Amino acid sequence: MSNKKKLIPALRFPEFKEDGEWEEKRLGEICDITNGKANAQDHIENGKYPLFDRSSVIKASNEFTFDCESIIIPGEGMAFVPKYYQGKFNLHQRAYALLNFRTLGFFVYYTMLHKSHLLAQKAVRSTVLSLRLPILLDFDIEIAKSLPEQQKIAACLSSLDDLLAAHNEKLELLKGHKKGLMQNLFPQEGERVPKFRFPEFENDGEWEEKTLGDLLEQKPEYGINAAAVEFSEELPTYLRITDISEDGHFLNKEKVSVAKAVTEKNYLVEGDVVMARTGASVGKSYKYRKSDGKLVFAGFLIRIKPTCDLLDSEFLFQFFATDVYWKWVKYISARSGQPGINGAEYSSMPIGIPSSINEQQKIASCLSEVDDLIKAETEKIEALKAHKKGLMQGLFPKMEN
Repeated sequence: MSNKKKLIPALRFPEFKEDGEWEEKRLGEICDITNGKANAQDHIENGKYPLFDRSSVIKASNEFTFDCESIIIPGEGMAFVPKYYQGKFNLHQRAYALLNFRTLGFFVYYTMLHKSHLLAQKAVRSTVLSLRLPILLDFDIEIAKSLPEQQKIAACLSSLDDLLAAHNEKLELLKGHKKGLMQNLFPQEGERVPKFRFPEFENDGEWEEKTLGDLLEQKPEYGINAAAVEFSEELPTYLRITDISEDGHFLNKEKVSVAKAVTEKNYLVEGDVVMARTGASVGKSYKYRKSDGKLVFAGFLIRIKPTCDLLDSEFLFQFFATDVYWKWVKYISARSGQPGINGAEYSSMPIGIPSSINEQQKIASCLSEVDDLIKAETEKIEALKAHKKGLMQGLFPKMEN
């Protein structure tokens, strides 16, 4: 049996199927690599040129030291995800620029993106991972011998990136739209009437300020104190703080269970809203939906049961995303060393509501429709990312013995 590495991708465009194996090169053979000279003080807000450093966030500078096609790789951190750039830019001394390519630069970018996890494996371990210049120079990279094949692969992945960018832009527009709706449909701090009101409620007068406890069926209650175990269909599904997304949805991809004996009272039902009561996520909320399946909630969560003819549960859930609410969370939770809000404090929380349950439901329906659009767009983006990952695994060869 031959031990020769077979550098042939599993997925190949038809016109290149007979082109044979790719070749393996050291990165230093196909481009020049240099670090930058800029420091943190060279960052200028609204500067003319991008300033690349070890962060994923691109900063700005009024000076440039390069004017070329380049692949930027951070020199320190926990991940070494490359960025492609063409034009004038500045570079931090803890970052590297790959330039002066002897093959297609855009193809090299996608190859490095595909292999970025290997850079982390080769980095020097200290308080943070450090990528030294010799590591980059000696880094093995697989290259299609044919320039047209390189161009075809880069164009395929670039078109997918363009599609992802378009969907990300749409997602940000939807989030901005919702933020604007929230600011208009809920009264701002110190006000009793929202800026926008649906026509049928324009003459309904001011909103009433209540305490949350006056609008609940029962006192807020804590979940069960038990450790999570591996998910099993034979055991209850367990909802913890970490199973709730930042926008209040159940993250069901990595479900866990709880082995402790539970009763029907421990299960969430339609209309229940749970809140994170401690830690960095204090204040985060989740409204139970039957489509999420049967869920038992954990001890670091507090369950709230609104009285249905006084407070619409979806309206309450949307209120928990307002600036007014988060200002209250910050004030209440900051009073102790460890951020936290207990059930009694939630009961005493002030909340402004329209006297008509119909107006609450109208506001909630309007905002939840936008939430559905945001969720659908997010799912499209995740599907496209998964598709891109699968494509890259097929378009680049695996090194086999």
